[in-house]
This record gives sequence, C-alpha cells and structure tokens, in this order.
Amino acid sequence: MSQTVTVELGPRSYSIAIQREGFGAVPSALAGRSVLLVSDSNVALRHGDRAAAWLEAAGCKVRRAVVPAGENSKSLDMAGRLFGEAVAGGLERSSVIVALGGGMVGDLAGFVAGTFLRGIASVQMPTSLLAMVDSSIGGKTAVNLPQGKNLVGVFQQPAAVAIDLSTLVTLSDREYVSGLAEVVKYGVISDADLFDRIEQSAPTLLKRDPVTLEMVVARCCGIKAEMVSRDEREQGPRALLNFGHTMGHAIEAAVGYEALLHGEAVAIGMVYAARLSVAERGCPAADEVRLVALLRRLGLPVTLPSGLTWPALRAAMATDKKNQAGVPRFVLADRIGQCAFGCRVEESRLVAAMDSIGG
Repeated sequence: MSQTVTVELGPRSYSIAIQREGFGAVPSALAGRSVLLVSDSNVALRHGDRAAAWLEAAGCKVRRAVVPAGENSKSLDMAGRLFGEAVAGGLERSSVIVALGGGMVGDLAGFVAGTFLRGIASVQMPTSLLAMVDSSIGGKTAVNLPQGKNLVGVFQQPAAVAIDLSTLVTLSDREYVSGLAEVVKYGVISDADLFDRIEQSAPTLLKRDPVTLEMVVARCCGIKAEMVSRDEREQGPRALLNFGHTMGHAIEAAVGYEALLHGEAVAIGMVYAARLSVAERGCPAADEVRLVALLRRLGLPVTLPSGLTWPALRAAMATDKKNQAGVPRFVLADRIGQCAFGCRVEESRLVAAMDSIGG
C-alpha cells in the first residue's frame, strides 16, 4: 500500500510518497544525477546500502557521506565538512543532495543543499517518525549555534520526499516515541478527529502497526503540506506548527541537545503551552487533562527536568526566532483542534506556568 501527498507550491510543488515498505518510484529529480547521499553513523549501517542501491538503479552516481549520530552534528563545522564532500564528489548545479535519516540529517543536508553553489536540489528520505511527519516537509533547514537551535538556515524546499515506513522498525523505542510527540501536536493544532484517533489507537501506534502508521503519517503530512502551501515562509498560520516548541527549544538549549530528544522536549513544551492556554485563552481544562494523559500513555515526559530554573529557560527563549522585540511568542490552544499563534503572555504568568509543571 502507498499514499501520496502533494505540497502545492506552483512550479516548485513536490510529492510526499508514503510506502509501507520500500522507497517507491525514484523521483524524476534524481534520475541519472550525481548524488551526495548524507546519513548519520546509525542510519548508514541500517539503511545506507539499500538507499544507495535504489539510487544507483536509477542511474545516479552516488557518493556517500556519513556524519556522527546526534544533534551535535547539526553545526556549521559539520556543514563545512559536507561542503568539502560535495566538492570532492564533483557535484554541480544539476546534482542532488539526498538526506537519509532523521531530523538532524534532514536539516543539515538540506542546509548544505540550499547553500552549496547558491542552492542545488535536495531529496528527503526520512527514517525517523519525527522526520516523516514534520522536519522533512516544508523546506525549513538549519544548523544550531551554541546560543540556540536552528539559528542559521535557509528555506530549501525538497524536490521530493520518499517515506519508507518499514525503516521505523529499526528505531529505538525512545526515538520512536519521541516522534509521537509531533504526531500529537497535529491533532492539537488542527484536527480534533486525529487527536481522537491517536487516543483510540495508542496501543497499536506503540506497536508500530503499519496500517495505523500509514493512516497517521499520511494525515500529519497532509496537514503540514496544506499549511506550507498556504504560508511557505512562516509569516502566518504555518507558525501553528510551533505549538510546544517555544518552551521545547528552550529546554533543549538549557539542558544540552543530547540530554533530551527533540520530541521529549516538545512534549513538555506542549504541556506548558496547554497550561498557558487554559489561563490565557479559556481552553477547557479537560482538554489539558486529555493532552497530558495521552502523552503519558505514549511514554513521553510531561514535567520539566529537575534543576531547571526560570532564568536559564528565559535566557534560552531570548534567542527564539519567534520573538518580537525580545518578547517570546507562543502558540496557544482555544481547544483541541484549534490554536492561535503569536500570543504574548505576561512574564509572571510564564513563571507560574513553569512552576506548575516542575519535576
């Protein structure tokens, strides 16, 4: 079985191919091209040979580059190394950089593609749930700085996204569950029926049932594709995708990118945003309870790591790209399935909400 979702961007439109097994048909952007296949040290061992064979069968000349696994590789230094690999591989403006891996690889390889030779094509082949439903779609690519996450980047829409759901079998339980945080997010921001289905199918989702996964991944991709089509550069409603991320990114920066996985930090950030939503926008308290209960059922954290202080979190928020005049902005919920973006909250209420979800 397979499904296809299209990101409608006029002449730059592209397809997201979702397969239960296999990467599907080779996108036309790849046929016969020189390719730099970028993966991390974990993914390269599990899927690198199969992906390279898929590309070579399409007549691609493939050069492989492997970066160390982990968020620390999403850096300017590692981007510089990949620029060198691209030069050594003889990549030209007609060449393609293929990102095989999770969100870190997709962001890093996409950033390199968007800046090498002033921009060449990229294709995303996500192998983590988080990357499948979120980071591989929409063209936001970036690397981190010590001061914060994703502070240097470009919009680089991929030429195609190829999703093979069978790659999720090789994820650790922790990595897989981390991706479920982004799945839950889509229900909160846009689709109450999806949230209901996630609640009802939580046991089969945790078992990685391919039928359930195909349904959920396709719906999440569809929501993001629609938002990107309406607001490619995040000037308006695409900002809804940042629900839970203002606090989530601050937690990652404060505790270190290797201490928590992105989805774990976002899960805590969603609890924080839900607490603010009840106080600031009249979101039903029952909806907050449902969200927290679902995150717990899926095995995601719902309280702040011990030892975190408001000054540390507030300092991390100061570098958030969604700030306006140095003041953080939040995505807050009116109810499950409907949110507002660009919300400003008084400092005292931000502190009170943090205190209420402390570990």
